[in-house]
Amino acid sequence: MSADSDARSLAEAEQRIRTALAAAPDVARLHDDLGTVLSRQGRHIEAIPAFERALSLDSRLPHTRKRLADALATSGRGEDADRLYAKYFAQDPDRQAIAEGAEHLRAGRKTEAVAVFEAVLRRNPDHIDALRMLALTLAGDPARVEDAEALLSRVTSLAPDYTAAWINLGGLYIDQKKWTKGIESFRTATRLSPSNGAAWSGLANALAQATYPEESALAYRRAVELNPDDPYSQMGMAHVLKAVGRQDESITAYRAAIALRPDFGEAYWSLANLKTFRFLPEEVAAMQQQVDREELAPSTSVHFCFALGKANEDLRDYDAAWHWYHTGNQRNRPLVSHDPLVMEDRHTAIISTFTAEFLRSREGQGYEAADPIFIVGLHRSGSTLIEQILASHSQVEGTAELPILGQIAASVGRYRPDHAAFPEATRELRPKDWRAYGRQYLEDTRRYRHTSRPRYTDKMPNNFPLIGFLHLILPNARIINACRHPLDALLGNYKQLYGAGPDYSYDMEELADYYRQYHRLMQHWEQVLPGKVLTVHYEDTVLDLESQVRRILEHCGLPFEESCLHFYRNERVVKTASSEQVRQPIYTGSLGTWRRYEQHLGFWKTELADILATLPERVRSAGLTPAP
Repeated sequence: MSADSDARSLAEAEQRIRTALAAAPDVARLHDDLGTVLSRQGRHIEAIPAFERALSLDSRLPHTRKRLADALATSGRGEDADRLYAKYFAQDPDRQAIAEGAEHLRAGRKTEAVAVFEAVLRRNPDHIDALRMLALTLAGDPARVEDAEALLSRVTSLAPDYTAAWINLGGLYIDQKKWTKGIESFRTATRLSPSNGAAWSGLANALAQATYPEESALAYRRAVELNPDDPYSQMGMAHVLKAVGRQDESITAYRAAIALRPDFGEAYWSLANLKTFRFLPEEVAAMQQQVDREELAPSTSVHFCFALGKANEDLRDYDAAWHWYHTGNQRNRPLVSHDPLVMEDRHTAIISTFTAEFLRSREGQGYEAADPIFIVGLHRSGSTLIEQILASHSQVEGTAELPILGQIAASVGRYRPDHAAFPEATRELRPKDWRAYGRQYLEDTRRYRHTSRPRYTDKMPNNFPLIGFLHLILPNARIINACRHPLDALLGNYKQLYGAGPDYSYDMEELADYYRQYHRLMQHWEQVLPGKVLTVHYEDTVLDLESQVRRILEHCGLPFEESCLHFYRNERVVKTASSEQVRQPIYTGSLGTWRRYEQHLGFWKTELADILATLPERVRSAGLTPAP
C-alpha cells in the first residue's frame, strides 16, 4: 500500500467517523475512534480533545487513557502524560505487575519476568498484555518458541486490532523461516496501523526473506517515509535493491544509513560486499577513525575491518588488505561457533553409512521427479556463476540457497525412542520413506518458486555431505560440484564476512580442515556414485565459457541455448555475495587471486600440498598471465 493510499484510507475513515458523530455526538467510542485515526495521521494535538471527550463520556474505556497519554507524550506534554499513565495502570491492578515484569525482562532477569507474567495469567488467563509479554520473554529460548507462538496467536485472537502483537508474531514467524505467515502478520499490522514504520519495516524484511524483493523495496520505502531517521530501514532497502540489480540506488541507501549512523559498520561492509564498489578516500578515512574505538561493539569492529580489507585491496595494497582481513577474522572467530571435530565425526558417519552397497540396495526407491538441479561445493567457488548460467535457460528457474535438504535430513529419526539421528537412522528407512522424503523436498521448495519453468536450481553449497541421501530420495535430480583452485577458494572465504552461515571460515586452520573434509567427501561420492556429480572448475568456465556451458546443460539434460552464454543480461534476483559480479560478462581478473597474497598463505600451501599437487595444470597455472 502506498503512502497516498494510506492517507486516503485514513481520511475516508475520519470522514465516516465525523459523519457518525454528527448523528450521535455522545457516543464515547466514536470519539475514541476519531482520536485514534487522527493519531495515525500524526495529528496528535488534534487527537487529544477527541480522547478527552471520549473519557468524559465513559471513563471506563479500557485503552483510551493510554492512547491519550501517548498523544500527550508525543505532543511534548510529558508531565500530563505521566499522570495519565499512572491512572491507566491504576485502572487495572495487573498493569502495574506487568510493568514490573517488563522491567525484569529489560534487565535480563527472565526467570523473574516469567514468574510475574504467569502470576497475572493465573488470575486472568485472557489478559492480553500478560500473554504478549510472556511470549516475548519465551521467544528467545529455542525450546519454548512454539509456546511463544501459541501465546501471540492467542493475543491476536482475543484482540485482533492489537498492532504490536501482530508485529511480534510476524517477527517470530520470520525467525522460524515461516515466511508466508510472517508476511500475513505484518500485512495485518500495516492495515491496522498504516503509519507504523516498524510494521512496514517488518513486512519489508519478510518479503525480502521470501524472495519478493520488488515488493520488499516498496515496503521499505514506506518505512523510510514514516521513519526517515531509521538507518536500519535504509540498509534493509539497500539490500533488496542490490538483490534486484539496482546498484546505484542501493549505494545511495547504504550511504543514507551511514549518514544517519556514522558508526554503522555493517552498512560500510555491505558497500564493500557489492564487490564492484570502490570507497571514496573520505569514506576510508572515516572507517579508520571508527575501527579501533573502544566503545564499538565487537561485531561492529569486525565489519569495519573487513570493509577496510576490501578498500585496501582495491588500492592494490595487499599487505594492508591482508592485515585488515586477518584482524577481522581474529576478532570474529570468538563470536561464532564451529567445532571441527564434531564436523569430522559427522562426515565419517556419513561415509560409513552411505557405502556403495547401501546405495545399491536402495536404488530406485525415491521420488522420480527430475525438477531440481543441485549446485554444491565450497562457498566462493563459482556456484553463483553456474546458477546464473542455468537460470538464463528458458526451462530453468534460479531460486536461492535453499535450506530444505538439510532440514529434511535432520528430521530423519527425530522421534525415534532410541534417539538415533541422521545419518545412522537412514538404515531403518523403508522404500516408501525414501519416496516420501523426495516428495517432501519438492513440496517444501515450492514456496521458493515464482515461475512455471519445469526445472529449478538449489544452490546451497554445503549440501555436499548429503549427496548420497539426495540420490536416494531424488534419484533423477542433477548435481553439479562448483570447484575452484583451493587457495582461491580458501582466500575468498577468508575475505568474506558472512551475515549467517559458514562459521568455519574465520580461522586459517579450520578453513584448511574444512576444505580437506569437503575434498574427502567428494572423493567418496565419486567412488560410490561414479558419474553422478559433474565437477565444474571455475577456471575452466572463465577460460572457455561455451564448452563449460555445453557440459553443464548436457549433464542436466537440457538443450543448448545461446542465452546461457549471456547470463549477465539476466535480471533475476541474486542474493549472494557474487550478485554484482555475475551481472558482468566473463572476466579473468579473479583467476589466481591468491598469488597477490602468496606470502601470507604458507600455512595453507603446506597443509593442502597433496591436494594442490593433483590439480589440473590449467587450474594450477590460472592467473599466471596478468589479466588484460
